[in-house]
Amino acid sequence: MSWSKTALSLSLALLLGGPLLAKPKTVSLAELTPTPAQGEAAHWVSKYLTRLHYASKPLDDAMSAQILKRYIEALDSEKVFFLKADIEGFERRYASFLDDAIESRQLDVVYEIYKRYLQRLRERTDYARTLLDQGFDFDVDEEYLYDRKDAQWAAGRAELDEHWRQRVKNDWLRLKLAKREDARIADTLDKRYRDYLLRVEQLDRQDVFQTFLNAYAMAIEPHTNYLGPRASENFQISMRLSLEGIGAVLQREGEFVVVRSVVEGGPAALGGKVKVGDRIVAVGQAKDAQLTDVVGWRLEDVVDLIRGPKDTLVKLEVLAAESSLAGKSQLVEIVRDKVKLEEQAAHKRVIEAEGRKIGVIELPAFYLDFAARARGDLDYRSSTRDVRKLIGELRREKVEAILIDLRNNGGGSLAEATELTGLFIDQGPVVQVRDGHARVQVESDTARGLSWAGPLAVLVNRASASASEIFAAAIQDYGRGIVIGEPTFGKGTVQQLVDLDYIANKDKPELGQLKLTMAQFFRVDGGSTQHRGVLPDLRFPATLDAADYGESTYDNALPWTRIAAASYAPVGDFTRLVPLLATRHEERVAKDPEFGFLLEDIEQYRSSRGRKSISLNYAKREAERKADEARIAARAKARGEAADKLAESLDDGLNPGERGALAAAEDEEAKADKPDVLLTEGARVLADAVELLAENPRIAEVGARPARELLPPGS
Repeated sequence: MSWSKTALSLSLALLLGGPLLAKPKTVSLAELTPTPAQGEAAHWVSKYLTRLHYASKPLDDAMSAQILKRYIEALDSEKVFFLKADIEGFERRYASFLDDAIESRQLDVVYEIYKRYLQRLRERTDYARTLLDQGFDFDVDEEYLYDRKDAQWAAGRAELDEHWRQRVKNDWLRLKLAKREDARIADTLDKRYRDYLLRVEQLDRQDVFQTFLNAYAMAIEPHTNYLGPRASENFQISMRLSLEGIGAVLQREGEFVVVRSVVEGGPAALGGKVKVGDRIVAVGQAKDAQLTDVVGWRLEDVVDLIRGPKDTLVKLEVLAAESSLAGKSQLVEIVRDKVKLEEQAAHKRVIEAEGRKIGVIELPAFYLDFAARARGDLDYRSSTRDVRKLIGELRREKVEAILIDLRNNGGGSLAEATELTGLFIDQGPVVQVRDGHARVQVESDTARGLSWAGPLAVLVNRASASASEIFAAAIQDYGRGIVIGEPTFGKGTVQQLVDLDYIANKDKPELGQLKLTMAQFFRVDGGSTQHRGVLPDLRFPATLDAADYGESTYDNALPWTRIAAASYAPVGDFTRLVPLLATRHEERVAKDPEFGFLLEDIEQYRSSRGRKSISLNYAKREAERKADEARIAARAKARGEAADKLAESLDDGLNPGERGALAAAEDEEAKADKPDVLLTEGARVLADAVELLAENPRIAEVGARPARELLPPGS
């Protein structure tokens, strides 16, 4: 159970005890008003969405109603703040007005709705905190309805009060089951609710405006998004895998911004100037005689102060992780530099599987530094360049096959998907792109030669999307390699980034960017990945259901369709090979304890996903917890793990941000040490393929290729 997850992407954190060092920086109601620049940005967005979007729709009363619906959902997706009267009032006054507001550039209504949300949130958090002094009776047999997707808006405050009583009771019970004392539970929850309200009160007009414009953009189609100036910069950082700053990842913990991790080799790491868990008290620039106190500031504002041009100085006042609030802080001076985000780049490893050396290349995203390439920089960063280099290293290590791991790779550059495919095929079409006028363009690999001509497999899961699906589909259509894993996400659309400041001839960033769906891509065989995704040649158990995650969960996603195939020549056909691989796979995993644990977890997930409520009776919940303890203890024993691993696997009642940076770092390290059963089995399947191909090289020769099963739209 967790707090309402909104499009504002709020996270919770535990407020640190002791006196506050400064009053938290919040946004006043007077500051929550539209700006002329926002009216202009909305104007430009409407022009693109009504004229140039792949599935453009008019900005009329019907669209206005959709925008209102999605804006309300973004603010209160769980229906736990607004009252029925609020919603009816919004619909009566604004359902056919928002289109006029956008066209006239008069966006006051956006903030009127948001201010009502803020009022209701304050009422709810205040009420939740009053319950902490009253205590709860956990002998009562009652059910807490935590899944409110199909719930109606509360008719009055009494109805919401009852929901929040159960919500707070459940929060208390989770901590009680984790053996925390009542006084500590009350303190933890009071700080949790107070901090949640503080996080919302720190959101500024740009956050509100971005949420509203995304409600409009996503009413057209789910992958069209508006990015404000700050979000635009973060998107560019993710694509170029570099920024200019100190090389530290920060997170919010209560009133403090805390060092979450330090980039190896970055300015902050040199000389151990800061370390994980250190709290940043104040920030200053080279010329500043006095530093700016940032205790209580929102994370994004502190990051803005710390980032800056290369070779400039930033001063940080830091309270060490091990110090109390009364401890002495220290002043740290760091010269900013260009920081490469290597953890998000492609990387390799070698796995010994079935007596063979299998090279693994993990690719988290299809990244490309567009600006550096446009400038003509010879060393611009791209996923294809990095993978080509890694292939060379793996060749020198004499691997017998390569597995490309695209699990959780949400995509990125379309051009990179095409070029990366070219490392494994010798010229030919890779993907077909159809625009809104039904014109089809074929994107091809034109480079002669291959970087890797040996056995190949691609590992995917439900979170593999977009460019990942282009690459996996091309490898599959050419018969160049085997696709292993789960059916992929099913995102078959192409987005283009529109710089609104450039369009409007602005000298400085103020309008943001629009990520606009301009086309749909199709496989070289003419099929689409839209809704359907890429169906693996050899399937692993699905860890996520299509009903819970993927393109098919969007109510306004584009439908599945097909166009004519491109002219291409398959180089392999695994029709006869895959059944042999499947037989070996099934025999092997039937005896693999780790794979058995995975199947057990999937089954438990499937049995629980249909639940919408949970008991608030202590005896019942304790019995469930003891069953979990027994199951986890048996697993720990089978793995030969220490007994203390048991406690780490159980619900501790805390939300993720409440565990602290040090604990989070330890958790990530522990997860990294756990066996990756799907990657291991993927490597074994590929090793089997190497053996079978060596025994019979003709088993994968091109022959009659039966058409793959075509699933209906939405499946």
